[in-house]
Amino acid sequence: MTSPSSTEDRIADLEVQLAHHAHIIDELHEMVKKQWAEIDKLTRTATFLADRLHTVEDGARKTSPGDEPPPPHY
Repeated sequence: MTSPSSTEDRIADLEVQLAHHAHIIDELHEMVKKQWAEIDKLTRTATFLADRLHTVEDGARKTSPGDEPPPPHY
């Protein structure tokens, strides 16, 4: 059978490990939150750029070189 001080030492060690793990989990949680915020920002930017590209492509298809007004020197 283990002595009371040995049990208390083991419990104290477990409490230290638990506190350390809780701290690491908090740090990881903050890191994941920042990463998701960055992913959301990049997703919104990519969507915006894709929409703009489609708009430009659609505009380019609708106009032919003959539809453009002549340059000012004519």
